[in-house]
Amino acid sequence: MLSTWAFPTKIIFGAGAIGQVAEVSRDLCIQRPLIVTDPGIVKCGLVERLTAPLKKAGIAWSLFDRVEGNPTEASVFPGVDIYGGESCDGVIAMGGGSAIDAGKAIRLKATHALPLEDYDDLKNGGDKISANLPPMIAVATTSGTGSEVGRSAVIALKATGRKTVIFSPYLMPSVAIGDPELTLELPPHLTAATGMDAMTHNLEAYLSVGYHPMCDAIAIKGVEIVNKYLRTAVHDGKNLDARTRMCAASMMGAVAFQKGLGTVHSLAHPLSTVAGLHHGLTNGILLPYVMRFNLAAVRDRLAELAGALGVDTRSLSPDQAANAAITAIEKLNADIGIPARLSEVGVTAEMIPKMAPKAMEDGCHLLNPRPTTAEDMEMLYREAL
Repeated sequence: MLSTWAFPTKIIFGAGAIGQVAEVSRDLCIQRPLIVTDPGIVKCGLVERLTAPLKKAGIAWSLFDRVEGNPTEASVFPGVDIYGGESCDGVIAMGGGSAIDAGKAIRLKATHALPLEDYDDLKNGGDKISANLPPMIAVATTSGTGSEVGRSAVIALKATGRKTVIFSPYLMPSVAIGDPELTLELPPHLTAATGMDAMTHNLEAYLSVGYHPMCDAIAIKGVEIVNKYLRTAVHDGKNLDARTRMCAASMMGAVAFQKGLGTVHSLAHPLSTVAGLHHGLTNGILLPYVMRFNLAAVRDRLAELAGALGVDTRSLSPDQAANAAITAIEKLNADIGIPARLSEVGVTAEMIPKMAPKAMEDGCHLLNPRPTTAEDMEMLYREAL
């Protein structure tokens, strides 16, 4: 069977990397970028870390700072209007996955006329996306989604009634800037939630069906890094080494999940649209439940992950090692303050009948190692409740 493998775009990585943004803009022939971000990035002053080098270089910019925590069309179309109305010629998205995904969608709509739902990955919408996109720089301020090196944008659309994945290699940012100094002020609860997003990306990619040894190698190393450094990043946020490692692991997860994700993500996406919860938080809560659900299908792979999760497996059987991997994730969650159950973050049983069908509509579970039915989705929600 033939496969197509692709790895990320140019990455400028390390403390102080944001200082290169003007030079990168020039290299991409961006003369008037649209900065896409959210109100929190502006309020905390991080956006000034971006605009200062631009100002020094004499590069004017426009600003769209109304990206929502779970982006909808309201995070896209006003930005498209500013992009066209102020004659912008490139996008610089700064923030977590929401801002970067919104930036990708704005970039897409700047040159592509179809409604966003026509680009839905479940309908092979990526086939309608051409290389005719303006240049884009992605600047991550969290270590979770890895969207700065990813090929997809996730937007909640009215037309589909769900978080919709828009996927194309052309959506990959032209350049990603990974500056761990931008994450030093991230509060512990967000560090924990985004960190478990990175963990889930790496771990689900490793377990997903398909043959991609390069992604597997990146994924299992990403699991090891998150397990080793996330606790420190949560409890000692100024630790630049831990922040640097998490920044790398986040990008590694996004590289790895081009292989695929799984049922954790299909369950998590409706929890954002229906319950309004942070995506990384729900990934962290759900991950051990889905690992246990998948155990019989990927026992040996889970046993391999146990070593990356710090378990001494030398005297353990494959079954014991696989179960120890699940226990290690539960312990990591407990150590960083991720709740063990969905009910602890406001999810109720009454939400499940609405969420389960949406989870089935989400394409991530199609590459889960164990086929997942609608009944399974409801059962997993109830187990995690």
